[in-house]
Amino acid sequence: MRFDHTLEEARRINVEGTRRVLDLAAGMKQLRSMAYVGTAYVAGERTDLVRETELAVGQSYRNSYEQSKAEAEALVRSRLASMPGVILRPSIIVGDSRTGATSSFKMMYWPLKIYARGLWRTVPGYPDAVLDIVPVDFVAASVARLAFDESALGSTVHLCAGPRGSATIIEIARRAMEYFHAPEPRFVDPKFFFAVLRPLLFATLWGRKRRVLRDGRAYRDYFTMKMQFDTTNAERLLGPAGVTPPPVMDYLDRLFNYCVASDWGRKPVSAQ
Repeated sequence: MRFDHTLEEARRINVEGTRRVLDLAAGMKQLRSMAYVGTAYVAGERTDLVRETELAVGQSYRNSYEQSKAEAEALVRSRLASMPGVILRPSIIVGDSRTGATSSFKMMYWPLKIYARGLWRTVPGYPDAVLDIVPVDFVAASVARLAFDESALGSTVHLCAGPRGSATIIEIARRAMEYFHAPEPRFVDPKFFFAVLRPLLFATLWGRKRRVLRDGRAYRDYFTMKMQFDTTNAERLLGPAGVTPPPVMDYLDRLFNYCVASDWGRKPVSAQ
């Protein structure tokens, strides 16, 4: 998953790669189910409640990743009339809700790391921006169950925290401030930051802080999201089995604990 690919590169990976898997599946005589794991962020720059039944509603996209994944899902949808399958859309996947363990320190982990280490406290985003975060154990259990659930065939399912379980950036930032004993984050209007402040800072800062400005550009759009994800299908299909995502604030400290114990992925942590 990269946000900086050209659209051509992203299409080669996400659309053409998906097409090849679909072609392979179409040639199977006894195919039981094809579970396509996409992303909830095919919703692009929407700011409303995103239904599981919706895909293209005229939205624009933040980057080539989102656009190519939307095109790939459209391709999958066009094939589901002739093959059994289910479309699964996770949101932002983080570590295990019970242990905090993760094998990837991307997405929310990168800005969290630079904040925890005192390298940066300015957030070019909105305090009430929504972060829909789900733990990897919930996503794995959901995929394993829905891949073989005949009642799920033909459905699109949001593997998301949804309106009840997601959190705002300010809620997560305040908890991080308490946990890491860090200074209070400063929120700045993102349009002003990227049009005025960032060019000035980039011209005057050097070393690690300049690298933060450079690398942080890929994450800027995720500090401004206002969309929420409907989870009607997920609750219908997974709820009876007790597979539900815990609210992010309930396990956030476990994620932080693992970040500290592993030094942000630099050293191994014994199994708990």
